Amino acid sequence: MRIKIPSLTENVSVVESFIDNLKDKINLSDSIYGNILISVTEAVNNAIVHGNKEDKNKKVRLGLKQNKKSVRFIVEDEGMGFDHNTLPDPTNPKNLEKVKGRGIFLIKSLSDKTTFKQGGRVVEMLFKL
Repeated sequence: MRIKIPSLTENVSVVESFIDNLKDKINLSDSIYGNILISVTEAVNNAIVHGNKEDKNKKVRLGLKQNKKSVRFIVEDEGMGFDHNTLPDPTNPKNLEKVKGRGIFLIKSLSDKTTFKQGGRVVEMLFKL
């Protein structure tokens, strides 16, 4: 399953609906559903805002792969990418008051495995069922 959306922040609601429909289709538990909803919407929002710079002519792609043991979400943007290893640690006391900078930390914390590919343009999040 794949969807493609223009890079407008209001399209995050399309992703929320996609995940809501998936919850019933594959019978996700509430805890896994919450982790997926937060992680995937954060990744899509990052792709729209930081990756594609809210350029409505650029697309964000969301893919889904599922097997009996896990579900994997793939979010891809058309931006320049980024190095996830150079992001400031939001748990560092000097960063606690900062409004931004927690998205990738949340994604890594809530998914069972997070992988960045193509120079940060693609993020894959694995959730065990």
